[in-house]
Amino acid sequence: MRPQDLQHLVLPSDPQLHPDGRRVAFVLSELDVEDDRTLRTIHLFDGVRTRRFTHGPSDSLPRWSPDGSCLAFLRTGVEEGERPQLVLMPADGGEAQRRTELPLGVSDFAWSPDGRQLVLVAARWVDEVADLDDDERRRRPKRITRLPYRTDAGGWVHDRTVHLWLVDRDGTEPPRQLTTVARDHREPAWRPDGRAIAFVARPEDGDELDPHVQVFELDLDTGDVRPLLAPGAWSWVGWSPDGRLFALGHVDPFDWPGTHDVFWCRPTDDGAYPFAPVELLASLDRDVLPGAPGTSTVGPQFVAGGFHLALEDRGTTKVVHVDLDGWDPDGDTPPSVRDVVGGRRSVTGFGVRRDASALVFTVTDPATPGELVWSHDGRERNLTDLTPGFRARSRILPTQRFTFVREDAEIDAWAVLPDGFDEAAPGTVPLLINIHGGPTSQYGDYFFDEFQVEAGAGYLAVGSNPRGSSGRGADWARAVVGAWTDHGSVDTLDLEALVDATLERFPQADPDRIGIMGGSYGGYATARLLARSDRYRSAIVERGLLQWESFSGTSDIGPYFDRMFLSASLPDGVEAHRAASPVGTASSVTAPTLVLHSEADHRCPIEQGEQYFVALKRAGVTTEMVRFPDETHELSRSGSPKHRIERFEVVLDWHARHLLGAADPDGDPATVAPGSPRV
Repeated sequence: MRPQDLQHLVLPSDPQLHPDGRRVAFVLSELDVEDDRTLRTIHLFDGVRTRRFTHGPSDSLPRWSPDGSCLAFLRTGVEEGERPQLVLMPADGGEAQRRTELPLGVSDFAWSPDGRQLVLVAARWVDEVADLDDDERRRRPKRITRLPYRTDAGGWVHDRTVHLWLVDRDGTEPPRQLTTVARDHREPAWRPDGRAIAFVARPEDGDELDPHVQVFELDLDTGDVRPLLAPGAWSWVGWSPDGRLFALGHVDPFDWPGTHDVFWCRPTDDGAYPFAPVELLASLDRDVLPGAPGTSTVGPQFVAGGFHLALEDRGTTKVVHVDLDGWDPDGDTPPSVRDVVGGRRSVTGFGVRRDASALVFTVTDPATPGELVWSHDGRERNLTDLTPGFRARSRILPTQRFTFVREDAEIDAWAVLPDGFDEAAPGTVPLLINIHGGPTSQYGDYFFDEFQVEAGAGYLAVGSNPRGSSGRGADWARAVVGAWTDHGSVDTLDLEALVDATLERFPQADPDRIGIMGGSYGGYATARLLARSDRYRSAIVERGLLQWESFSGTSDIGPYFDRMFLSASLPDGVEAHRAASPVGTASSVTAPTLVLHSEADHRCPIEQGEQYFVALKRAGVTTEMVRFPDETHELSRSGSPKHRIERFEVVLDWHARHLLGAADPDGDPATVAPGSPRV
């Protein structure tokens, strides 16, 4: 796979099963490099064949009405500055009818149980700037009074608040704003009787310096809002068809890093809140909010007898059934759980019949970018055939999953092998170590364009899930908490052991040509490893957390991230922050190191990369900095198509110069050292 082959990937997502249990709406995404945009269209499996249902070019979030007569979705127009708006379309096809014209667009919505209305999640300008045009808003000084004032996902948010709105299905009236308090509202869920909506928002009197959010309920008859649960870290809320309330997340935000769980909300008459959360799946010790590659289906999907749920497990994402019929909420025994979709693969979204007899899911594995699959009574068949089209344009190279042991812990790893690897002579193939972000994330059994492009350029591309990663339970994830002030922390030693294990497993790998790279936490870990060893010949530190003191004040998660991972906070002193900052150890780096960053990154702001680049310059390290304008922390995953391709070209150029012996100053790796595979 070469960088430009990104444009040939066609990926399915967000499958939505029609109430008839037969039809399926889903989204297909592909890159339009010429117009520099991602195309998203909704497709339909009608029970016999799959066909395009909407024309796009940017349609997402398909949701069937309860009676199945209508499909609602979000559409973004082609004009510059257009925002997603709610659109309704007959289930049998026809003209799409726009239902909103909100200045800041719609980000989420949910149908009412009777299908007559929809609740929307949409931002509005604060009164001070509401009547200004866009040019005047940009010109004016930014008046900032609250945290967060910018987020990586939303950019500058100091001048808007996110509210719930109500719109009728027939569109006779404009959307009506339901909430008034200036706090962001999200995750709306209708109560089954249709008279109230649960949602997640910050506590009205909450501390801006911590990440607490709370579950509330809005009474549609009176407009009253009441809290349902104590403040915590709630990511999702929903009602079962029989009226039981469930939530997903943590009771305490500082239980993170850890594993998200599902909570049954027990009604109570003797507490400060009407419900008390009861953890359901603690005994599984697995995360029910998969982060890599991520799922569009969040939270329980209720079926006869219980619910289906996505679950991370050692590099895979599977679907499980949680049995509530045989569960005693007053007993000590948790609900029973069984696998519904498993195997060495990763489910990225699913929909299920209410009787649980069939489900549809999107899935990927190391050799499959993505397909839509139908499962009935345990028998599976593909509803799409997308992978052969990609293979006709680009070779998918083989992946080997392996494990290695350090201090009695078995660690999972993956290697993608370049062409001719099996026949290569010992010590002739350059090795490129990758470190994922998070750190509470995972590499796994899914198609990963990074590894494929690296292997396509001639490298043995390898990554692993050291301690601190997800997929292995709370203790595994929390192993790094408070450890980073020690330059020999547990994750660092696990990653160094990965290099040794790879060289032992694959004699073709050249121990004198080892490159290393990573983004976000991966950039942080890369910088830490570079200061410990001179074994690396090329390095890329991408969008990293590199200076904890400034990060605590400039990142959108800075006010509390240090408490989560360093077990320290700046008001208590700077010692831990300085000890854990790679900027302070840059003078020990010897490897040529590229600093790669995005200028609109509000998660690890650009100043992080700037500080590290200057520190490397002061230390006399061979270094360059590449900055991508108008991109966020998500450049490699959802950046503009041209930037994503150019990023790959930058990565391959840097490693080619320092691992393959390319000497062309313009970055064309035309001259390759003897014994090295060609790019």
